[in-house]
Amino acid sequence: QVHLVESGGGLVQPGGSLRLSCQASEFIFDHYTLAWFRQAPGKEREKVSCISTTDGTTYPADSVKGRFTSSRDNAKNTVYLQMDKLTPEDTAIYYCAADIRACPDIVAGAVSIWGQGTQVTVWA
Repeated sequence: QVHLVESGGGLVQPGGSLRLSCQASEFIFDHYTLAWFRQAPGKEREKVSCISTTDGTTYPADSVKGRFTSSRDNAKNTVYLQMDKLTPEDTAIYYCAADIRACPDIVAGAVSIWGQGTQVTVWA
């Protein structure tokens, strides 16, 4: 059973924007915290942003604060990651993740459910 389906990656020039989508099954969307991670070649998986299930509070990483915004559409069981002012350092595979823990407690090594990942390449 597929719980998380991601879309929206691609190739973009520096300074450009992309929006990633992650559609979750209804049960996952209602009961799990949803977060975004990324993994660049040769680097560890990094938490990029997280959005609270209870009140919609977002927790962006320092590396993307002011550039990336996460949001949720409850009617579509979907969370989004709006990425603006992209730089080559943002090039990575981006993963949607679902976990029973609250945002501050979610770490890559303990995530319950992963999406399939979507490639984001920032290249001039």
